[in-house]
Amino acid sequence: MQAQQIFATWVEVDLNALKNNLKIIQALTDTPLMAVVKANGYGHGFIPVSKAAVEVGVNWFGLARPRMAVKMREEGIQANLLILGYIAPERIEEMICLDVALTIWTREHIQQVIKAANACQRPARIHLLADTGMGRLGCAPQDTLALAAEAARSEWIDLEGFFSHLATADEKDPHQTRQQELVFQHLVEQLSTADLLPRIIHLANSAGSLAHPSTHFSLIRPGISIYGLPPSADVQLPPGIRPVLSWKSVLASIKELPPGHGVSYGHEYVTSQTELIGVIPLGYADGYRRIGGNQVLINGHRAPVVGRVCMDQCMVKLDGVPNPRVGDEVVLIGKQGEHEISAEAVAQQWNTVNYEVTCGIGSRVPRIYPG
Repeated sequence: MQAQQIFATWVEVDLNALKNNLKIIQALTDTPLMAVVKANGYGHGFIPVSKAAVEVGVNWFGLARPRMAVKMREEGIQANLLILGYIAPERIEEMICLDVALTIWTREHIQQVIKAANACQRPARIHLLADTGMGRLGCAPQDTLALAAEAARSEWIDLEGFFSHLATADEKDPHQTRQQELVFQHLVEQLSTADLLPRIIHLANSAGSLAHPSTHFSLIRPGISIYGLPPSADVQLPPGIRPVLSWKSVLASIKELPPGHGVSYGHEYVTSQTELIGVIPLGYADGYRRIGGNQVLINGHRAPVVGRVCMDQCMVKLDGVPNPRVGDEVVLIGKQGEHEISAEAVAQQWNTVNYEVTCGIGSRVPRIYPG
């Protein structure tokens, strides 16, 4: 049975495209790869995405929340997992017992981890995060050596990783990225001289992986690029990488409205003549923004969304669509016929980035994985 006969709106995820993308990035960078699957795999579904990545040899996954690690272990994914940011102290012991690596950047973290590892009776796998210019999480560069030394003194800590995060690698000007890289490299040399250098060193996100080879070190952390989406307009994807996600719906209703008829809340759109108006059963509760200027694809033609997007529905002008019928497939992101609406095009309309578009597709929208 086709998806449009079951769902009002759905996301199709092409896992073969995902595996293809991972293979291309692995071959291009010749560096072990951590697939970043936080935010539900950037909206693609982190469990199927992770299982597909394991099939092509990926053995590291970057997460943002402990519950993701719990679910991955329950699903039998025994790869290396790293929580890339904050974790509530109460969940540290649980993560250690599940053999999940944790990020630290303060002395308080070290003490919390030692206590939890002692309770769990196994050493905690730790990655020390330094702030080399992001201004977000991470220790100050001048505190890095002392924190590494303190962590290394404990029998309950396995300081296996050291990393930082690039702030501007997706921009045309490489100056700031180079400055961060120099700071990071200096810290690596300090740790090495003090015999404290962890065995896993990582810095490059998607943009760093694709545009700044010198940031690869021993592990790269691509996120957006593995899903076939470019990090920015300045950092495009290598040939062969293709989008993994399509977002679709159906025509639920078609009616002819007379001139001067208002459409949707507030009647921001009023018909100027007799117009054919369709209803699509999705809205802002599904992550489709309440912003003017949206377009969709129906029967291989572009059609404008008119009137305000509602919580569960939006309206579309069908006069330029050949032979529209109730039940016709509607494409919000993806290809239909000779036309395509990319996540980047939607992001431009919404004045945001492709990351937010796919991550923002609501949890009530089912993800399906054809073939």
